[in-house]
Amino acid sequence: MRTPLRPLTRRGLLTGTLGSAALLAAGGSLAGCGTKAATQTEDGCKSDDLSATEKTLAFSNWPQYMDVDDKDAAKRPSLDAFVAASGIKVTYTEDINDNNEFFGKVQNQLAGCQSTGRDIIVLTDWMAARMIRLGWIQKLDAAKLPNVAANLLPSLRGRSFDPEDRIAVPWQSGLAGLAYNGSVTGELRTVDELLTRADLKGKVTALSEMRDTMGLLLQSNGHDPAKFTPAQFDDALNKLRKAVESKQIRRFTGNDYAPDLAKGDIAACIGWSGDVIQLAGDNPKVKFVAPDSGVMLFSDNMLVPNKATHRANAEALIDYYYQPTVAAKLAAYVNYICPVKGAQAEMEKIDPELAANPLIFPDDALLAKSKVFMALDEKQEKEYESKFQQVIGA
Repeated sequence: MRTPLRPLTRRGLLTGTLGSAALLAAGGSLAGCGTKAATQTEDGCKSDDLSATEKTLAFSNWPQYMDVDDKDAAKRPSLDAFVAASGIKVTYTEDINDNNEFFGKVQNQLAGCQSTGRDIIVLTDWMAARMIRLGWIQKLDAAKLPNVAANLLPSLRGRSFDPEDRIAVPWQSGLAGLAYNGSVTGELRTVDELLTRADLKGKVTALSEMRDTMGLLLQSNGHDPAKFTPAQFDDALNKLRKAVESKQIRRFTGNDYAPDLAKGDIAACIGWSGDVIQLAGDNPKVKFVAPDSGVMLFSDNMLVPNKATHRANAEALIDYYYQPTVAAKLAAYVNYICPVKGAQAEMEKIDPELAANPLIFPDDALLAKSKVFMALDEKQEKEYESKFQQVIGA
């Protein structure tokens, strides 16, 4: 049985809870949080591990990002099974509602080499990259992560912000691509169609998440969003600007596009795979499209922040979720891309329809045209975000 569309999905919270002023304020604060005083080093900020004597773990995650028992919302079957098997008491808190907001919540502690009170935090690629760049995240012990070593999808290995796979372990992944409602429009195949087709004028939305929208536009111009130049970014931005000025794009959204797409109030959009899976469960005419030019792949990553005192306990939980049987149970609830090899076969036993869904278990062809947005340094992040915000009118 499919999970009904939740009021605000985890991915939508990336942008849905931040207004333009907050985004610009966050961007403006980067210079302050990237100064030498804020940056830490492994030698300069050592963390003690008390896991041998303290069987506890504080885990901070996004809302609606853990499997929940259908009959008792207080029960989280996969997490409860970990606690029972390991003897590690987990304090699980859904207190990450937005990447920038959470950064603001913990930056003073991490900049000062102080504890955040959390042993695992889950952040999106670009924020994980920022915190790693600042030296705020502990390296993991690969010897304690045999399931991760064996089962992490090849497409998620060796990412630019963690080339040795020692710091950030994907919790779930997803795709940004195109979506349309076949009840109100014909088939949609390309980004250029979305931005120029006359019958779609004023019936299109795009994402206010810069990396997803601009990543797709870079790909549509034949450029690599994992490695692009400022001139290539500006070319893609000009394409977006034309679509804004021509009124082709109605507005830029977080995941609040989903109800409008379901009702046909908008005909097509740039959207996220997890949302579209949920919408398609109620209306099969709502389709997700991976354009031939490519799609954007994002992950939300488990990280152990500096001064967390239960790293080994955290590693035990991280490795537990890389067992295919456990990963399948989680994926059946959250409906995003499962980063664990072998989970698809286990999903067959839970829900054969979900097991066959390429948006949860992408085939090699889809993964081959998936890209992760280039890791940006502090200067690039501020510059590109500012340019994007100006065009989308935020």
